[in-house]
Amino acid sequence: MVFKRRDRRPIWRAVAEALYPRGGWRRAAGYVMHRVRRLPDTPEKISRGIAAGVMAAWTPFYGLHFIVAAVFARAVRGNLGAALIGTFFGNPLTYVPIGVIALETGHLILGRRPQRGLSESLIDKFTAAGQDLADNLLALFGPERADWHGLAAFYDDLFLPYLIGGLVPGLVCATASYHVVLPLIRAYQNSRRKKLRMRLERLGKLPGSGTTPPH
Repeated sequence: MVFKRRDRRPIWRAVAEALYPRGGWRRAAGYVMHRVRRLPDTPEKISRGIAAGVMAAWTPFYGLHFIVAAVFARAVRGNLGAALIGTFFGNPLTYVPIGVIALETGHLILGRRPQRGLSESLIDKFTAAGQDLADNLLALFGPERADWHGLAAFYDDLFLPYLIGGLVPGLVCATASYHVVLPLIRAYQNSRRKKLRMRLERLGKLPGSGTTPPH
């Protein structure tokens, strides 16, 4: 396969590079911004795509953020590639703060008392829900009896507050990202067009080229 790594990384290295990329987060952020600026679309569509990806990062659909971002991007007529890049707003450094803020906001909107130690509860309940789902799927093909009470509690205590609570801060971050990215993309594209125009003018002035500089 073309995109398959030749050197298989051990698990510990993959985890370490997810938490801290080689070259540091500054270099990784610079690479992401470079990819965003090179997208072939209007600044408005690229910025809307980034906003859609950031919004998707505030949803509790872990593992499906690319799909959610694509749906959001389609809804706001944003660039799909930019939306996928925007999902990197959710990363190992931000997932826990995002989850805690979303849960706190969700419990507040639903009129519930937030639980103490939400960061630990977030990780533990997602892990328990995943294990519960796996056990119940295996029970469909074995003698065990499926029990969905754990997932029902997960939905009421975690998923629903997370989903509702992520809307407000998600919209705030998505709107802020749109207004930050838009002028940067617009300035980059204008600068690139200016450089291309100057290059074409220089080529048009070459002796014997038989061309005239564009007006």
